[in-house]
Amino acid sequence: MKQKIIEEYEVNSSTMFIKPVEYGSKIYSQIYEADGEFLSPYKPFDIIKHSCEYYLADYQSRRRATKDLTNYTRKVPIAIEPSNDIFFFPTASPESSVCMWFSLSQIENHLPAPGAKTKVLFQNKQSLLFDVPFATFNNQMERTSHVKAKFLQRLERKGNKKTFYLINRPKLGKASETQREYTNHSKTPNPK
Repeated sequence: MKQKIIEEYEVNSSTMFIKPVEYGSKIYSQIYEADGEFLSPYKPFDIIKHSCEYYLADYQSRRRATKDLTNYTRKVPIAIEPSNDIFFFPTASPESSVCMWFSLSQIENHLPAPGAKTKVLFQNKQSLLFDVPFATFNNQMERTSHVKAKFLQRLERKGNKKTFYLINRPKLGKASETQREYTNHSKTPNPK
């Protein structure tokens, strides 16, 4: 199956994970979304940094905010766009050529697998095996959940109910009404 190569990509609420792949002599990113796969000529870390900028922040600011909130200093989870529930975590040092990035909201479950691997079940019911020790993966998920919880606590403490609602809003469904064209049936008097 030939994958579509895309030049620009920002992580979004459908992004499941990004993993590095060798493409010739370079490292590209294989991007998995809930309903598709893409290949990018950029490294996963570059996509994460670009995504922070796309959502009007820079990576270092997001990293520093997480560090201030939690005291984490290594393999820091990143709140790329908290109001859209986009929290990602690295599986290794972000600069490492083997580092993958996972979206917390897309993971339904994770289990240990033979050979120091982790089996991940995603929200779209897809199940994949990764070369990441279960203890590492589990720790990174817990840390990212902690970052999200601390962020929500901060919002509640500040009394920012509007932002709190945006993050925890119910998923929108289809409207029960059908679209109709409304016309104005009122008669305007004729000028004499």
